[in-house]
Amino acid sequence: MGMCLPCLGGAADDVVVTPDPETRRQQLAEAAEKRQKETAYRGVKNPEAVERKRKKQEESEKQEMTASVSGGGGLKWQVG
Repeated sequence: MGMCLPCLGGAADDVVVTPDPETRRQQLAEAAEKRQKETAYRGVKNPEAVERKRKKQEESEKQEMTASVSGGGGLKWQVG
């Protein structure tokens, strides 16, 4: 019986302290972002290149939108 008591004395050292709710929420949010990023680039050998290509495409679309709004896209109708 006396053999179990020494191991119970160190049990207080093994207790895991639970972080406060705000810290826990932040950790869960970071983990969720990491999972989403990993699944988004699953099977892609070079995720940086994909990201650069996507940004370049977004910029070109944005330029097209501003050009079409401001100048009509550079094409003008000629009548007669």
